[in-house]
Amino acid sequence: MVSMKESGLHISLAAERLGTLWGIPITNTLVAEWTVMILLMVTAFFVGRNPRLIPGKVQNFFELLLEFVLNYMEQIFGSRALAIRFFPLVVTIFIFVACANLFDFLPFVGSVGFTTTGGGFIPLFRPVNTDLNVTLALAIISVLSIEISGIVVVGFFKYASKFINFSSPLNFVVGIIELVSELSRFISFSFRLFGNIFAGEVLLAVAGYFLPYVLPVPIMMFETFVGIVQGAVFAMLTLFFIKLAIVEPHSAGGHKHEPEAAH
Repeated sequence: MVSMKESGLHISLAAERLGTLWGIPITNTLVAEWTVMILLMVTAFFVGRNPRLIPGKVQNFFELLLEFVLNYMEQIFGSRALAIRFFPLVVTIFIFVACANLFDFLPFVGSVGFTTTGGGFIPLFRPVNTDLNVTLALAIISVLSIEISGIVVVGFFKYASKFINFSSPLNFVVGIIELVSELSRFISFSFRLFGNIFAGEVLLAVAGYFLPYVLPVPIMMFETFVGIVQGAVFAMLTLFFIKLAIVEPHSAGGHKHEPEAAH
């Protein structure tokens, strides 16, 4: 968390602990994360509770957006059925990451909190994706979804042959490289999102400390754009890696085969 004290800037990589519940530590990023999820669930309830045959403006907007994303995913997968299957995962990742990043700019985030006995300040809400635990959890969900999708669509043994191949020394080395590449996604997914959002928070704090009346507003506008883009990047990478995972390995003829649409 980045905050300002009388002596200067205070930067904390770790989320601040507010207390414990049944032995589980409750941090300010966890409080912010659950607040975002509750807001999203309430919004989804009110938007989707009374769908009409002749849609209103709000319903029409969401239907157009849904159809646009589905059509795009259909072009990527080459199958409407596969697009519908993976639509909830990809869109949920985008909505959560983007909304969590936008939540950071609400006025009470970082400003409402508790004063400690030592005179310090612990905010009740901390930007969600400045906690590496959150971004790592998202990365685990994404990577596991990618690997499970490849196993389910292609088959366990065919999918494993991408990484374990004893047909030749070259294929064995290529398989090991592919395996390392798959495992490195845990790091690339989590640190990309964490690094971009945390760096933005530091930049805003520094700008607000040295030039409070000039720099914060344009930087906040830029960081708002970055927050949405980071959600899109996380979702798009998940989409494209799933596409690669469900493509069968090279056959004897040297060609890749696309999976049949799962109905």
